[in-house]
Amino acid sequence: QVQLVESGGGLVQAGGSLRLSCAASGRTLGIYAMGWFRQAPGKEREFVAAINWSGGSTYSSDSVKGRFTISKDNAKNIVFLQMNSLKPEDTAVYYCAARLVPAAIMYQGSIFQRQAAYSEWGQGTPVTVSS
Repeated sequence: QVQLVESGGGLVQAGGSLRLSCAASGRTLGIYAMGWFRQAPGKEREFVAAINWSGGSTYSSDSVKGRFTISKDNAKNIVFLQMNSLKPEDTAVYYCAARLVPAAIMYQGSIFQRQAAYSEWGQGTPVTVSS
């Protein structure tokens, strides 16, 4: 339905910045929200940030709030994750995901944090932060 391709990962020193991109193709008119998740070695995948595709409301985890910013370019069907003040604990494979089903605004904050809320996933891009 929707194909997602992440890019922008790499190796960066602590305190540095990276910007991840996720390009969507296919049935992009059906996208309701996009999210970023990450999985560190030996850990479970966790929520990072999400954005409502039309309204633009954003949500982020406490661990990245104030350092990471999610944004979008609807015309190009791209979602970005600007990561500043990176820490070694941010090292992970970062995945973008797309949700194709609407969600009530009052519940979006909690819904968008769940992996099960997304039906489409990219292959991931690795980010390594050295100390």
